[in-house]
Amino acid sequence: MAKSSPVTMLVSYYPKPGKEKALLALVRKHWPTLRRVKLASQMAPKIWRARDVRQKESYFVELFQWKDEKAAGIAHQTPEVMAIWESMGPILRKLQLTQIEAAR
Repeated sequence: MAKSSPVTMLVSYYPKPGKEKALLALVRKHWPTLRRVKLASQMAPKIWRARDVRQKESYFVELFQWKDEKAAGIAHQTPEVMAIWESMGPILRKLQLTQIEAAR
């Protein structure tokens, strides 16, 4: 059986007002937790603070890789990951999940 390739994700986290610090702390815990439970690739994540210049809103962007196409589904059944995601829920205004790949 062929080994599945990593799946690259670009996630935008839009915090509720006053929740930026709490959200950033959770985003910073996200990948280390995914690695610990063997769901993320070895590629270290990148996290940016972004600002939409038209909407005048700040948010965070995380680039990371799932280890394979099944990892995201398994994450929904993994208590350590769900603890982070469930903690994010009340402090998020919006979440955008984007799977990306190199354009050829």
